[in-house]
Amino acid sequence: MLGGYPPFSSRRNIHFFFSLFLLASLYCLVLLGVGGRLNFSSGRSSVSWNPGAIFFSSPVGNSSQVSERYKLDNVLRDAAMKDGTVILTTLNEAWAAPGSVIDLFLESFRIGDGTHRLLKHLVIVALDMKAFSRCISAHTHCFLLTTEGVDFSSEAYFMTSDYLKMMWRRIDFLRSVLEMGYNFVFTDADVMWFRDPFTQFFVDTDLQIACDNFLGDSEDIDNKPNGGFNYVRSNNRSIQFYKFWYSSRETFPGYHDQDVFNFIKYNPFITEIDLKIRFLDTQYFGGLCEPSKDLNRVCTMHVNCCFGLESKLHDLRIILQDWKFYLSMPTTLKRSLIMSWSVPQNCSLDSLSQYGVPLNSTQ
Repeated sequence: MLGGYPPFSSRRNIHFFFSLFLLASLYCLVLLGVGGRLNFSSGRSSVSWNPGAIFFSSPVGNSSQVSERYKLDNVLRDAAMKDGTVILTTLNEAWAAPGSVIDLFLESFRIGDGTHRLLKHLVIVALDMKAFSRCISAHTHCFLLTTEGVDFSSEAYFMTSDYLKMMWRRIDFLRSVLEMGYNFVFTDADVMWFRDPFTQFFVDTDLQIACDNFLGDSEDIDNKPNGGFNYVRSNNRSIQFYKFWYSSRETFPGYHDQDVFNFIKYNPFITEIDLKIRFLDTQYFGGLCEPSKDLNRVCTMHVNCCFGLESKLHDLRIILQDWKFYLSMPTTLKRSLIMSWSVPQNCSLDSLSQYGVPLNSTQ
């Protein structure tokens, strides 16, 4: 036969490749190990960890070693500061691509003033397999948080059903972290870290949260909070509050966690449990809704009041450029000039209104 094999050789090769295919299939089933799962149950939802996901791109060969490494309690313990505080952010596939939000987020830590050392306390909570794979290739502390029957990998457009599910999933997960005894700083990945924020946090406060609009008094309950950045201490008061916050999604259906926080902050339950809330000044913890006005003071900058991934990426890159230019200036010039930002550009409240997003609900 022209270009062929003898019949016996052909049958032998077919048998070999068929056997190889069966072995590979069995191996994949083992790696996808749906049998091993760690659950933290809370009402209708659970925080799930699938150890099979780890083999997707992990260099570790032993399954038991890999499983132990990526269990939530191990990840948190390895990342925690001496006082039990961890920094948490969430990530899905849409924000995990090279050159996307997560790379800019990590870059801000590396070039910030006193922030590089905080990376060892950062845990990236991946919401899908591809985000988890990207995390373990780029960062030390990663955890896979899955939700049965829900795919969080795509861009979740603001106030859509998937967006709301993602936000409430986050609140329930953060509650479980508090119950495990860890304090946390939660930060959206589109928050740039330029200075150590711990220097500006209040002491003896259960929950402190950034603002879309800061009225000048950190204790003024009328400040408009932004759920994309907060610092919470683990105690009975904060745990009760997070349970109350999560359950309030049923009282206010169709609203996201930030709006619900804005509703329940007036609830008598807050006084009953004696929860101490403080609101963070936008001169230190700014955002596009209300930018910090002085780069000599800014700790974080959040690309809120912005619709769509491409708009966010555009303005995030400009924010990083502004910061790099600021760092390149002589110290005396930095102190004598009050510099601000070159944003918003593609991000603006006008862009939100073009998509029919209510201005009292900002991202």
